[in-house]
Amino acid sequence: MFKTKVKILSRKLFPCFVYAHSTINANEDNDDDYDEKREFDPSAIPPFTLADIRAAIPKHCWEKNVWKSMSFVARDVAIVFGLAAGAAYLNTWFVWPLYWLAQGTMFWALFVLGHDCGHGSFSNDKNLNSLVGHLTHSSILVPYHGWRVSHRTHHQNHGHVEKDESWHPISESIYKDMDFWAKTGRLSFPWAMLAYPFYLWSRSPGKKGSHFDPKSDLFVPNEAKDVMTSTACWTAMLATLVGLTFIVGPMWMLKLYVVPYWVNVVWLDAVTYLHHHGYEKKVPWYRGMEWNYMRGGLSTIDRDYGWFNNIHHDIGTHVVHHLFPQIPHYHLIEATEAIKPVLGQYYRDPKKSGPIPLHLVEPLLTSLKEDHYVSDSGDIVFYQTDPEFSLATLQNISEGTPSL
Repeated sequence: MFKTKVKILSRKLFPCFVYAHSTINANEDNDDDYDEKREFDPSAIPPFTLADIRAAIPKHCWEKNVWKSMSFVARDVAIVFGLAAGAAYLNTWFVWPLYWLAQGTMFWALFVLGHDCGHGSFSNDKNLNSLVGHLTHSSILVPYHGWRVSHRTHHQNHGHVEKDESWHPISESIYKDMDFWAKTGRLSFPWAMLAYPFYLWSRSPGKKGSHFDPKSDLFVPNEAKDVMTSTACWTAMLATLVGLTFIVGPMWMLKLYVVPYWVNVVWLDAVTYLHHHGYEKKVPWYRGMEWNYMRGGLSTIDRDYGWFNNIHHDIGTHVVHHLFPQIPHYHLIEATEAIKPVLGQYYRDPKKSGPIPLHLVEPLLTSLKEDHYVSDSGDIVFYQTDPEFSLATLQNISEGTPSL
């Protein structure tokens, strides 16, 4: 404990920089050479507070306009039905792949609106938030309250190794206990991009519980009724899809809903993953006394999605959203610009995207290849790589064996 306090005190005294080498020549006279031997340390305690960041945000950025929020719902729902009607009318194999990509993207846009409802950034009316949240989430088979609560846990503990809930690191001991298929499902492309429905049922490695079970340790007893409500809505949607399958046939249901649903899952997993992984320099994760809400939020990463920024309701402006999830999505860009001077080097400028964010493929694949686990000990940790995993993946797939 004493050593930890000493480390924290030293970072408070020298908050922004660490030496790039373990030793520096005591007789060094060249200031330029000296500067080259140190670099910014993103895990250092910032020289500003959460209140400083908040104070930089214009007051109107906190205001919620219910009509503006509802207009985005109307827009997205109209596009969803318009795409489905157009694809069904044309019904050619040239059109269907385009429809799947477009509709899956719109399903993800609906998810983001439901996500805003869960944060209360959609409106100040809890009943309206719940109604719109259930409609937008249940329609894409997400249990609104179950996910809302677990996502709240993610925001309250972002950047904490053990307590975070969304794409948090696996500790080395848990990683070593995972079998080949569990590692493949979480750490290999494209399987990791299909994880979300399975996460809803059984959470991440090392955690237990289900987003559908009111008795899960995800929830406290007074949330049981909400969880049962969202599970009932999810079940009703599933029953509706089954009924429609009997009416229109399985092939039509596959083309109109199932494939777009999985495209939506890929969007959800990829976007969520990239907001916490894959930066050119590894981001810190925290434990114990080193963690606090602000430092955890600063470990998130903004992304530019090109044409999709507006479609996805600017979810790429992730840092300010993590710090202040009450801000409506249509104010996130302005709020981000306002806080950047305060954050300085603690803000990671996103690489600019072309119309299609193909530049994000490389950091996604690189991160999945390199970011496997973190140490079981240490209050500030970074992802480590299992050099044998990629080779083991290829060998086990070719041999058909289910274990490492």
